[in-house]
Amino acid sequence: MLKKTFTERYERDLKSITVNENLKQQIASQLQVEQDVPVKQKAPLLTLMRPLLGVAATALVIVLVVGIDAEQNVSVLPSYGEQVDDWMSRETAESGGGSGRALSNSSGLGSGLSSMGGFLDSFSATTSLGSGSALSNEAIVESDSIGFSVGGSKDVDSFRTNIENGYLPLIDSITYEGLFYEYFFETGAAKECDELFCPSYAQAVSRDPLSGEEEYYLAVGLNSGMKESDFERKKLNLVIVMDISGSMSSPFDQYYYDAHGNYIEAEGYTSDSKMQVANESVVGLLDHLNADDRLGVVLFNNGAHVAKTVRYIGETDMEALQGHILDISPDGGTDMSEGMEAASDLLAEFEGVDADEYENRIIFITDAMPNSGETSKGGLFDMVEDNADDGIYTTFIGVGVDFQAELVESMTKVRGANYYSVHSSSEFNERMDEGFEYMVTPLVFDLELTLEAEGYDIENVYGSPEADKSTGEILYVNTLFPSKTEGGETRGGLVLLKLTKTSENGEIRLSAKYEDRTGDTFSHSSEIEFEDVEAGSYDNMGIRKGILLSRYVDLIKNWIIDERGAVVYGGEVEVSLDDEVGIIAPDDIPTGSQWEQTSVPLSVSGGYQEIFELFSEYLQWEIEEIGDEELEQELELLDLLLDDVEYDEVEDGVSGNFFDDWDF
Repeated sequence: MLKKTFTERYERDLKSITVNENLKQQIASQLQVEQDVPVKQKAPLLTLMRPLLGVAATALVIVLVVGIDAEQNVSVLPSYGEQVDDWMSRETAESGGGSGRALSNSSGLGSGLSSMGGFLDSFSATTSLGSGSALSNEAIVESDSIGFSVGGSKDVDSFRTNIENGYLPLIDSITYEGLFYEYFFETGAAKECDELFCPSYAQAVSRDPLSGEEEYYLAVGLNSGMKESDFERKKLNLVIVMDISGSMSSPFDQYYYDAHGNYIEAEGYTSDSKMQVANESVVGLLDHLNADDRLGVVLFNNGAHVAKTVRYIGETDMEALQGHILDISPDGGTDMSEGMEAASDLLAEFEGVDADEYENRIIFITDAMPNSGETSKGGLFDMVEDNADDGIYTTFIGVGVDFQAELVESMTKVRGANYYSVHSSSEFNERMDEGFEYMVTPLVFDLELTLEAEGYDIENVYGSPEADKSTGEILYVNTLFPSKTEGGETRGGLVLLKLTKTSENGEIRLSAKYEDRTGDTFSHSSEIEFEDVEAGSYDNMGIRKGILLSRYVDLIKNWIIDERGAVVYGGEVEVSLDDEVGIIAPDDIPTGSQWEQTSVPLSVSGGYQEIFELFSEYLQWEIEEIGDEELEQELELLDLLLDDVEYDEVEDGVSGNFFDDWDF
């Protein structure tokens, strides 16, 4: 009603004046405000607009301008026109028609103001750290700074959800980088940073809790000179790809491929189906988009169709879009390659945009169970990699307890890629509230750390999905995303190197080089002396927490592999770990086999029960030493796996046969 009144008054006022061409040109000149023109000129602009547009329009302009500091600069105000419902159902798309319609006047002014909030954001004069730009040399205030985390997995929700529902987790449902991102780490930054990326280094010597052997570690702290107030995500050219295949109809807490890996045609789906959780998660994700972001939507099963062409959010009827998404129902097979190809085609027109201003991204939502088209991870990997070469990056969001993480993890080793798993739509929305801006804004690419040392080689890398690309001298990380910092600690802000000692020479030279978003390259060099100290020496609690979590993931991965192997191939569980080999990363992880996609009941063999009990004691001790109560969730999970098995109370938290730094 208010919009109708505004329109009528505007048309009446427009007819009541005689257009003066000189005045018209002057108005046009004033509207084209250049970026270096101070806002202090806004008073003449309002004076000119009042007779032309009327009181209502003048009030609207005041709303847009009032919050801007007089010393800030602004760009041309974007104009989006009427909001359109451009959703196309599969039937409409196949017939060649369209369903776009403009909003009626009855929509009211409220709808317009909701989108207006997005382009108001574009007025904020935040400082962006462009190519090669440096920040001031003032001391960093811990609460204001941000750090970095690596790409790849951003949680281990799928792992936890499997255990909660009585399933033995899939092997790749837990990753080192995914678990690291659930915790904050002291990064060991010893001096202020005035560049985009400033790595810091910490060292430790720690005994393996099973074997008692001394182990040498080096942590790379992922620090930045960028303050949180300096960070602003780029404008998005975004395509959301949604898996609507039959497997999405299965309940969220069940395995779809339990019938020996064969495709099952499900009838209907319940309120807690994977499709329902995916739909609700996408609707929540839309709340994080601004009016000057562009959005398209692709749906795929056996084939793919464009449900929404790429359009500004400010031009889109978002209420109608949310309704369409919530109405999506699943059927058919799963051709992931079709969905990826359709999304790539939609974003092709934005190739080559200014990376300092725009982010081209595909958000791909799936349970990752391809059964038609290009099903190999190699083929899909090539598509994701080709897109990355063209500046189009991918986020995967996995749905369901049977989410095939192995397929997706291989693709998130690509530049600019990451993935999350959905535990529930409400928890996913909370995660997006905290991290959406960071999720879609990679800042550092192709980080290569070279270790030059006669006395040490890199044995293992923890906290990076590209660990298999590392050698005895080089650590490689495709992408670093900005990450929240609290109290001097950064979420997931650490990569851990396990070193093999080859001689007593403790001199280490570390050289790091990387690219920023625009392709400019930078480098750092540092020299450290790996001190000859006794086991139990940690430079800080960040590296100590990293070692603890790495051993925890090593233990869990070996358990999953051994337990699943016994179920599938028959026979007793052969425990890979003992007091001779210690807790080590598994050498051979099975991939691509049918049994990875079918459920296995949760079980802990006698051999692993013993190790879990021992590791629980070690974990309890370390929690107290590190002082992070969040780690209690891992202790609770081990208790769940042990099914409340009691173990002997130990004085000071250490058992007589328990090897560790404080009592060996």
